[in-house]
Amino acid sequence: MTAHRYLTTREVADLLRIKARKVYDLVADGAIPVCRVTGKLLFPRDAIDAWVDRSVEYAGGLEAPRPSPPVVAGSHDPLLDWALRESRSGLATVYEGSLAGLGKLADGQAQAAGLHIFEPENGGWNRVHVARAPGLASVVLVGWARRRQGLVVAAGNPSGIRGVGDLSGRAVIPRQAGAGSQVLLEHLMEKGGVAGKAAQLPAPANSETDIAHAVASGKADAGLAIEAVARQFGLGFVPLAQERFDLAIRRHAYFEEPIQKLLAFARTERFAERAAELGGYDIADLGVVRFNGRG
Repeated sequence: MTAHRYLTTREVADLLRIKARKVYDLVADGAIPVCRVTGKLLFPRDAIDAWVDRSVEYAGGLEAPRPSPPVVAGSHDPLLDWALRESRSGLATVYEGSLAGLGKLADGQAQAAGLHIFEPENGGWNRVHVARAPGLASVVLVGWARRRQGLVVAAGNPSGIRGVGDLSGRAVIPRQAGAGSQVLLEHLMEKGGVAGKAAQLPAPANSETDIAHAVASGKADAGLAIEAVARQFGLGFVPLAQERFDLAIRRHAYFEEPIQKLLAFARTERFAERAAELGGYDIADLGVVRFNGRG
């Protein structure tokens, strides 16, 4: 079997041990993941693997996957929040930070979790945390967007903050422990030699909107958030990194109606227009399966 990311009709037929005609029938019925490119059918390898795994029948001593409620946990993202409503997906939200979202996913309290966890050991995002987390063997990690992350500062940046090196002696509002933004902020401040030198406010912000409110009111000189939030509140923004925001999705929920409604809506022109309007988003990798657990 080829190692290519996309399979042909013949390769899928060989994988499933069926005739090519049957593959065409599955496509016609909308029963199998497929992409149509220049008149050709291509099948994402990871999505086909997840589709096959979802069809496993459990018996004997094996335990079927626990059903999880239609909830998206993890980190808040303005584009995701909007798309969940506009797609009429029926998915509720519980935003408590990326690491808390992984915990809810592992405990069966959510079908998906939004993640943007920086991984200093390899300079990547999210994959290592998902792969190592107990209870997440049957999870698919799907790309949502790349987002510009940086320091939100007062309008016009009167303090002249150009980077983390200028945070020494400044009032910085942190995020709650376990938030992806806090993981990144601590790494950047350590790397910039200002860890412990900034006057971090004692009460952390539980959302990026809280960061914006603190800066706009003058309670903080800066806080880490995405560009879209700074734009929304008319505040200044100092870009520091382009991060990955991914959705970790329970495999049994991946092909169910709520998640499929969300992903289908995310491929529309209206969604792309909203991403451009919010600012700081790159959605080129949306829907790409970045990790497929095999448990």
